[in-house]
Amino acid sequence: MKPKERLAIPRQYPKELQPQERITNFDEVVFGFDEETAIKEANRCLQCKIPKCRDGCPIHNDIPEFIRLLREKKFEEAYWKDRETNSIPAVCSRVCPHEFQCEGSCIRGKKGDPVAIGMLERYLVDWMVLNKKNMLKPCAMPKGKKVAIVGSGPAGMSCAFYLAHAGYHSTIYESLPAFGGMLTVGIPAYRLPRDIINAEFDALVNCGVKIVNNVTIGKDKTLQDLKKNGYDAVFVGIGAHASRKLGLEGEDLDGVMHGVDYLRRVNLGEPLNLGRNVVVVGGGNVAIDVARTALRTGSDKVFILYRRTKKEMPASQAEIHHLEEEGVKIEFLAAPVKIHGENGKLTKIECIRMVLGECDASGRCRPVPVADSNFMIEADSIIPAISQDVEHMTDAETKLALSRWNTFEVDEITMQTSVDWIFAGGDAVLGPQTAAKAAYQGKEAAESIIRYLEGRDLTEGRVPEVEETKE
Repeated sequence: MKPKERLAIPRQYPKELQPQERITNFDEVVFGFDEETAIKEANRCLQCKIPKCRDGCPIHNDIPEFIRLLREKKFEEAYWKDRETNSIPAVCSRVCPHEFQCEGSCIRGKKGDPVAIGMLERYLVDWMVLNKKNMLKPCAMPKGKKVAIVGSGPAGMSCAFYLAHAGYHSTIYESLPAFGGMLTVGIPAYRLPRDIINAEFDALVNCGVKIVNNVTIGKDKTLQDLKKNGYDAVFVGIGAHASRKLGLEGEDLDGVMHGVDYLRRVNLGEPLNLGRNVVVVGGGNVAIDVARTALRTGSDKVFILYRRTKKEMPASQAEIHHLEEEGVKIEFLAAPVKIHGENGKLTKIECIRMVLGECDASGRCRPVPVADSNFMIEADSIIPAISQDVEHMTDAETKLALSRWNTFEVDEITMQTSVDWIFAGGDAVLGPQTAAKAAYQGKEAAESIIRYLEGRDLTEGRVPEVEETKE
């Protein structure tokens, strides 16, 4: 889909906040729609009989229905309609790449701007908070069986939510000192305020979910320990927190720090300054989060190396716009080939120019190096942010089958692993994906666990939804 200017700037700026002030202060634009704008935007929805937006949404929200209720000013009803299928609407409305999902499938977008579905969803959440409405769903009576959840990211949160409301209380084990998984340690607070994440966990705790931090399953406890401790089933949603290496000479020099490692350290409160000149390698949202965070932690000159063109960048168009607005330059059609240094410390990065070669069936063109086009960039820090891998639990007692992408192999309908009482979902199955896709798999796993605990058929009436991880 060709990026639309309105999608690039999806939030309304208050009149008193001028562009230069935003750039100087590095303020994220966190202002949502007011009521008049929300109603006006909701009226643009065509209420399609076969809504493509719902198909484009990983969670399959009934988008036309919550928009219909919104434009009738039934805001509370609209919120709960959205919440029927989305356990974390406050999160998804802020961090989902809507232009690639629901809005990318909106019929309106074929001849103009799609309906701003993400902003309408966010308006409902913000309206509920502003009007002090009770956002806690009534809890079910406990049924006596327990489930352990490994990982507190969106997949684990979603699984815990649906289990709790079916009467099955769970304990979430998180290896980090904070909860939220990649939502907390991978997404900067200026994009996803921490009180939003805290509110989601408050709702879980309200329904009896326990959260245990600083416990690594596979190290402090094994999966078999969980079973011996009385858990009837386990859900594994450990995410993809291992940075993928460039594989270049000099990558072990002081001054090279990988993207998710850097964001984790900053988001957990470690004071880090990358120096004046920072080079970020990559074109996804992690690369952009790294670059914008580097600006906020004291670096003067930050720019991104990306081996394709702007059109091919997988990052959200809104985030690319904000990045450029803050003065970060993107060096397109360029890739690193070697990292140079002196006395163990990097000094510069050697790059090569690229051209786009043949395209595959998806339309994505392969970058090809241009002979004798090497050039140097001086840098204090280099942050590769090209992708992430799953860092598997070391558990000799219970080995789970892995896919050819080194993710957990699950049944495409039930999320059940090679061990019948263990289920998995999110980035640990899909590879690096969106919070919405992780939340959906957590929901599907919860349905399977409920059926497993009740001795029912896990597949009856269900269709596959798992997407294969791409190399």
